[in-house]
Amino acid sequence: MELGAYSFGDTPRDPDGTLRSTPEAIANLFAAIVHADTVGLDYFAVGEHHTHEMPASSPGSMIAAAAGATSRIRLGSGVSVLSTDDPVRVFQQFATADVISGGRVEITAGRGSSVESFPLFGYDLRDYDRLYEEKLDLLLKINASERVTWHGTVRSDIEDLAVVPRPVNGSLPIWLGTGGSAPSSARAGRLGLPISYGIIGGAPHRFAPLAELYRASAAQAGHTGPEIKVSVAGLGLIAPTKKEALERFYPGWRNMNELMAEQRGWATPSDDDYLAQAHAPGAYYVGDPDDVADRIVHLHGYLGHMRHFLQMDIGGLPQEHLLESISLLATEVKPRVERLLAKK
Repeated sequence: MELGAYSFGDTPRDPDGTLRSTPEAIANLFAAIVHADTVGLDYFAVGEHHTHEMPASSPGSMIAAAAGATSRIRLGSGVSVLSTDDPVRVFQQFATADVISGGRVEITAGRGSSVESFPLFGYDLRDYDRLYEEKLDLLLKINASERVTWHGTVRSDIEDLAVVPRPVNGSLPIWLGTGGSAPSSARAGRLGLPISYGIIGGAPHRFAPLAELYRASAAQAGHTGPEIKVSVAGLGLIAPTKKEALERFYPGWRNMNELMAEQRGWATPSDDDYLAQAHAPGAYYVGDPDDVADRIVHLHGYLGHMRHFLQMDIGGLPQEHLLESISLLATEVKPRVERLLAKK
């Protein structure tokens, strides 16, 4: 089981709640990735948001910078909002980072749960699925061959043109990222792509039927190789004790949910809702190393996933708490997970 982290960037806050600068957030994210590599974490993904609170808007740039400053950790996007980007540029940016890293870079392509990129780049939300389907088709064609011919409706055609540079191993691992859509699960299976589920609420094991649908769709399409695999992205924070983890994660969780309530009209969850999600069988992996390891292995019994990675820095989490959590995930949770899985 690979363990990792992901982030959209997390702009720090002053004691009165005032947001500090976005450059500070990007510098903190870069430091966190380098730290994750140093302590032995398996994977770090950079997501794509376009807000002052979460300013990691360019995963390819961040991954390229991290590629040159790390030596062993796998790097990826989580997700690249492919619907509002150009697949040619996405591929070129990640292939370049892959070369710099020596072959450690992946792409996770998604439609995006955060839709700020649609008005920002001049796209219509009504084209949400068509944009994604066609651009994913183009991205896969580019990944399969240096010279590309492609026809579609969402961008100009390509007639036998080269897309360079090529990745170290000839192609990049490309995952399909989804928040739990049955059609997306079936699509990933049909295409023979690995799938990454973002599970940020409710009981994670309810995704088991989706994973079954994904594997059944892959088998029906003739895809049975090692690329048929599942990863899980969730929220969480590890501290020396469960009590400390709950206390450290709560302020950022409260800040994030109050913001979502203001911007999207969602109901503000209660403190009881927080505690329900932060204890089994909830979706927040907030706890001490034993607690978090037990819950990851429990979910593995339902999904059989090969990678579990956590977004820890939300709502202005202090950087020292993020770095300690990354260290504990790599050095304390991972060996516990391996021991528990070996007993099965």
